[in-house]
Amino acid sequence: MSALVLGTLLLAAALLLAPGPVDAARRLAALDRPGAASRTRSRPERPDPWREAGGWDELAACLRAGLSLDRAVRAVAESAPPATAAALTRVADLVALGADPAAAWAPALDEPTTARLARAARRSARSGAAVAEVATAVAADVRAEAAEAVAARAERAGVLVAGPLGLCFLPAFLALGIAPVVIGLASPLLERT
Repeated sequence: MSALVLGTLLLAAALLLAPGPVDAARRLAALDRPGAASRTRSRPERPDPWREAGGWDELAACLRAGLSLDRAVRAVAESAPPATAAALTRVADLVALGADPAAAWAPALDEPTTARLARAARRSARSGAAVAEVATAVAADVRAEAAEAVAARAERAGVLVAGPLGLCFLPAFLALGIAPVVIGLASPLLERT
């Protein structure tokens, strides 16, 4: 009878310990394969929404401080990611040349990080609203969307963690909690026969 209990305990220990080292060994083996590091670097970088919102706040601050639109846009372009900087630089060049606001903001419509500001700035040129207010509103929208995305990822992580925890703890509970009780209750019955 003690061999059955010992076997149950060894099985429970194997179930608890086996997934960790096996997964770790697979991950280490994957890193040793040629080209594994280049595959992880080839993914396109997602723009940082907090940095984007900070850039639009910087644009609003520059405009409120009295800088012209082209100089304010250039100031923001200096600290922006390369694709965003290129679009903003084209906008600044067109504004400095005296282009119509709709035409000046057209290059920024093609870049995803500047498209929202470009649409709002084109509308503000028609309505006469200040671009600084538009930039502040766009920054607030970007921050709100980023906060919602972070909250959604956190909620999803909580759900995804429950599965592996259940897979790890349920066998251990059965092996260490239920099996000894069943064996203890069954042993007097088995001894009588």
